[in-house]
Amino acid sequence: MSNWLESPPFGARRRAMAAGEQVLRRHAPAERMVYLLKGRVAIGLMDSGQMAHRVMDSTGPAWLDPAAALHQLQHTADFLAETPGELLEVPATSMRQWLAALPVGQRQMMLELAMANRQQTEAALGLMAKDAESRCAEWLLHHSEVTDSGGITVPLRERKRSIAAQLGIAPETLSRILRHLRESGVISQSGSVLNVIDPGGLQRLAGV
Repeated sequence: MSNWLESPPFGARRRAMAAGEQVLRRHAPAERMVYLLKGRVAIGLMDSGQMAHRVMDSTGPAWLDPAAALHQLQHTADFLAETPGELLEVPATSMRQWLAALPVGQRQMMLELAMANRQQTEAALGLMAKDAESRCAEWLLHHSEVTDSGGITVPLRERKRSIAAQLGIAPETLSRILRHLRESGVISQSGSVLNVIDPGGLQRLAGV
């Protein structure tokens, strides 16, 4: 590996990685395969320029979402540099051409290993997103009040940042979840009061 890195093939290029740089963007097509030579990268879901859901990190040397480039997929997560470092970037088309020239057994093994790595990340992202939405739904149920007319409301007596801190999520994530609940018809909002339109739906999300 050391010899390969000293003279990387396939039109690869080394470059510096700055702390705070978004190395890979979720849902973007994989135009290059990225090898983290040194440094640390957080992996998760970003919202409003911040890492709202962090599921894991990767410390170099390590490939970052290799399956996206090898299987011609979009990136499954956001990758945010937490420290300065160094990257090796290889054009995805070049990597696929190199892979196609390998014996069938080696090629299949590499493709399966890359996909297994991606599926691990996807599973962790799914659990975290579900957990955040469930915690939010549970909080709404706990703070709900029945009105004189029989409706259910949730007065927001605290700042959004304070509520988000109680839930262990970023304020931007809380806003995204509430927006999703409104768009799904579970709640509506009138100023600082949330109206629970679908109590059963909220209970299902909370797992009760």
